[in-house]
Amino acid sequence: MPAEPERGQPYEGGLRKVARVVLLDPRDRILLLHGHEPDDPADDWWFTPGGGVEGAETRAEAALRELAEETGITEVDLGPVLWRRRCSFPFAGRRWDQDEWYYLARTTRTATAATGLTELERRSVAGARWWTCRELTRAHETVYPTRLAELLRTLLDEGPPAGPVTLDTEIV
Repeated sequence: MPAEPERGQPYEGGLRKVARVVLLDPRDRILLLHGHEPDDPADDWWFTPGGGVEGAETRAEAALRELAEETGITEVDLGPVLWRRRCSFPFAGRRWDQDEWYYLARTTRTATAATGLTELERRSVAGARWWTCRELTRAHETVYPTRLAELLRTLLDEGPPAGPVTLDTEIV
C-alpha cells in the first residue's frame, strides 16, 4: 500500500522507489498495517510499514521516516536490506509501479500511533497489528508481499541473508 511520494503531491506514475520495514519486537512479532481501498473498506490487505523515497533522502532514511509517520515508532535499530521486490497494482484509481526494498528493524516499543499519515493514508489505513509468525502462517487475509509468512519464518530460523534476496515480481 503506497503513501503519496511527496507530501501533498499525487503519484504521477513511473517506477517509484520505496523503502519498507520488517519491524520485529522482542518476541519476534512483525508489525503490519491494515489497509484498504479508500472507497471500499471490504477490499483490504495487510502490509509492512513504508513508502516512497522523498527528495534526496536515502532509502534507509525513507524507511525510518515512513515508520515514524505510520506508526509513531522512532526507537529502532535499522538493520540490513532483506529483500527487494518489484510490484505493480491498482490503488486509489491509478496503477502503482514500485521498486521496494525491505529493511530489517528491531524495536522494544510496541505501542503505535499513526500521527503523520497523508490524506490518502488517512482514508485507507485502518490500523496496525503485531503478528506472530504462526498467526501470519495461518492467516486467511491478504498479506503483501504474498510470501511474507514463509520469508519471516526463514528470517527467524536462519537470520538475515548475506545480501538482499530478490523476490518474485508481483503484478495485481
